[in-house]
Amino acid sequence: MNPELEELYQEIILDHSRRPRNFGRLPDATVRIHGDNPACGDEIDLDIRFDPEGNLQEIRFSGHGCAISQASASMMTSKLKGKPRTAALDTLRAFHELVAGDGNDSPSLLGDLRMMRGVRRFPQRVKCAMLAWRALEEALRKDSGEATVSTEEPASPLGSGRDQ
Repeated sequence: MNPELEELYQEIILDHSRRPRNFGRLPDATVRIHGDNPACGDEIDLDIRFDPEGNLQEIRFSGHGCAISQASASMMTSKLKGKPRTAALDTLRAFHELVAGDGNDSPSLLGDLRMMRGVRRFPQRVKCAMLAWRALEEALRKDSGEATVSTEEPASPLGSGRDQ
């Protein structure tokens, strides 16, 4: 990647970290998932309200953590708001492959999320980037109620099957 493009990517990630989109609680959430990354102390609370067809009508997050975890959550919620479950699941799988996989392609369905690709060069940061996505994975499986996930638990069958 050329230096100008890498600098742009870093600026966008920092912008999402400093000014997260869709940040805050969703009082009438259908499902609320708490995610934590004990390795570095990141914590995310993901709130989703599904519409009657099961689409992600509203999605918000709160919590604290490193720039990567906060930017990833912000970018994820921006990308998935209003999307059908199938699109959310496809995006989850593609994002996991982007940051934890060994492929060289970046699916166009990820859009700006492709900027997180550099995380794969820092294996200790993959869990930071995946925290909100692990919470999403649990929310898609659960449908309603509350649950907790951790980056220290094995990935579920919904994801790509890799443990990251």
